[in-house]
Amino acid sequence: MSNKTKYYVIGSSVILAMGIGGQKFITGPSDEQVAKTAVKEGYTPKPVIPVKGDIPTIGHGTTVYPNGIKVKMNDPAIDRKQAFEYLKLHLDKDAQRFNKTILNIPISQREYDIYLDFTYQYGTKAWSGSSMLRHLNAREYILACKSLLKWKYVAKRDCSIRSNNCYGVWTRQLERHQKCIGAQ
Repeated sequence: MSNKTKYYVIGSSVILAMGIGGQKFITGPSDEQVAKTAVKEGYTPKPVIPVKGDIPTIGHGTTVYPNGIKVKMNDPAIDRKQAFEYLKLHLDKDAQRFNKTILNIPISQREYDIYLDFTYQYGTKAWSGSSMLRHLNAREYILACKSLLKWKYVAKRDCSIRSNNCYGVWTRQLERHQKCIGAQ
């Protein structure tokens, strides 16, 4: 584990584990991370299929509305404010499930945001079965970061190959990997 501040997730909250200053609770992504995810996802007022073989999204990558209904291609447009609210609600909901997977694993806010962003893109189920989580459980932080690079496929296409028309998926993983390594 690095000498940088790490947090332990207990229940649905994260408690400061090292350093002076008492306790600090985090129940979801940082505001900075929500804004960064919004930028990475882009904004589409009307539903789109972002990558061939994917499912419909709206706003900043929303696939399911807060009421649990899946986005359909004929849904009405939404504005930027609504898109951001949907993203924040989705990330907060993801955080509740995500937090349960990392109980008792020391993790920094930066790592937390990186892996939560991963779950937004790939889902908590994918995260729960990932080598990233296995390595975090073993306190192998560098290997967890390196495992991000295994996630480069969409609809059985290797997105690290530019001509497969999903290269943005790969560049997002490269960015996550770089930030993760920098957090160590």
